[in-house]
Amino acid sequence: MEVRGAALFYTLATLMVTFAGFSAILLIIRQSVGAKLSPLDRFLTRTVVGHLFVLTAGTLLPPLLGLYDMPDQWIWKASALLFGLPYLALLLTFPRRRVAATGKAPPLIVSATFVALGAAVLVAMIVYVLGNFQYGAAAYATALIINLLTLAFSFVVALEVILGQEAPAGPA
Repeated sequence: MEVRGAALFYTLATLMVTFAGFSAILLIIRQSVGAKLSPLDRFLTRTVVGHLFVLTAGTLLPPLLGLYDMPDQWIWKASALLFGLPYLALLLTFPRRRVAATGKAPPLIVSATFVALGAAVLVAMIVYVLGNFQYGAAAYATALIINLLTLAFSFVVALEVILGQEAPAGPA
């Protein structure tokens, strides 16, 4: 039996994997034109690709659990916990990991959207799904989409920072 919203989840998974590849290609192009990758470049690429693969796993989890003929209510509860808790930990440790990798804290706008909004949406989704409210599937999908959008927004902010870095001086 196919879970509710399966087509949306498959579409999101495709979009997320495409975005991961696109973000990595952008930095490869940057390097191929002579710019040396900074610790920030490497950290942001690793973060974007890593987060996108966790989000992709979150989109594929409900259809996978549906193959085991689990009741819908249990599919959403298990998915909310198996995806939501690890991703929440990943979001909340982002500022500390960024400082460790680059020596700089994330910009306030990134902390507010990517970390705070993303974490708040995950907590709300987990509470909603575990509370047995009527639209658990919709709450789960909404949390995935909002976290994808906050990651995309943060990626654009990061691009501004990366593209604003001066290229290293080389032979003219």
